[in-house]
Amino acid sequence: MKLHTLRTTTTDSRDRGREIGTRYADQVRDVSARYLAHFKVLGIPETTVRDIVAHSHDALRDWCPGLAEESDGIAEASGIEPWQVAAVGARTEVLAAAPGKGECTTAVHIPPSGGPPETIQTWDWHDSLTPDGLLLSLVTATRRRVKLFTEFGTAAKIGVNDAGLGLHFNILHHCSDNTTGGVPVHAVARRVLEEATTVAEARDIVASATVSASTVLTVATCRDGRSAAASIEMSPAGFAVVPPDTDGWLIHTNHFLAPGLADGDTGIPESVSAERYDHAYAVRGSMTGRSAPERAAAFCGGGDGAAAVVCVRADDAQPDHERWSTLLTASLDLPGVALEYRAGTPDAAAREGLDRF
Repeated sequence: MKLHTLRTTTTDSRDRGREIGTRYADQVRDVSARYLAHFKVLGIPETTVRDIVAHSHDALRDWCPGLAEESDGIAEASGIEPWQVAAVGARTEVLAAAPGKGECTTAVHIPPSGGPPETIQTWDWHDSLTPDGLLLSLVTATRRRVKLFTEFGTAAKIGVNDAGLGLHFNILHHCSDNTTGGVPVHAVARRVLEEATTVAEARDIVASATVSASTVLTVATCRDGRSAAASIEMSPAGFAVVPPDTDGWLIHTNHFLAPGLADGDTGIPESVSAERYDHAYAVRGSMTGRSAPERAAAFCGGGDGAAAVVCVRADDAQPDHERWSTLLTASLDLPGVALEYRAGTPDAAAREGLDRF
């Protein structure tokens, strides 16, 4: 995956969308075409896609008008129809029509003795859908600075703000997921980054969104020398807040942890979510107190990391829609308002180091 960087200072949502669409028109058009083709391969008719996207975009406009304006601005400047960009922004909502697996792993540590959170995440997805990714730095209308990683067309995935809050993002699957087209879960992540300063404020933002697909936002904060974290699991059936363990570690993969929601988990048998969770939990002690590259090495579990379950490598024998790989390894530096990242697997991040944005 090739990463592109944009630092924008415009505070107007529509203008920001036009800036993204103007500068990255080729990438916007390409990813939209790839997702629409992907939906077709999965057997989701275009009429169904358009219906879900229309309802989801309307829900977004009601819940957070600025993000709907940004999406429309991207479409306007890149020369495609608004629904085609919105289809990428609501890709998780569309995929609820043909649920599959998700293979991301997040680990966050809140040092009991004090200090900033220590975090790491892998983002695993179809390499055929995301040849390009966006690192976006923006300023909100209230002058909050936000830095995030996302796909072209989705609102946010992993990020930090200058209030000392950051988040990681993992997809989940629940029996209540549906095709009614709720607020896009990626937009929920973006609004948390733009508006929240505490875990409680992030929880309230999640609670205010009517969603049709499931996701977990693992939120960490660092302010005035105090840190906190929680995984906020959301589904159409409701949401739950999962705190760190007594040792300060919070691990999340792609299955629900909160008892009230776990009963409705519909992760497919082929997923290795439980195996990745157990692996991350087992190596958590060796990640404690480490720099981001050292944490990435420890995340792999020793050796060169090549066989680690958190290092997913594409099987070229598989068709595009069934081929997965770890496209990004990322860590949050909350005091520094920065993302530390490496395109690829944690063992690559350990060998090559992480860039800083």
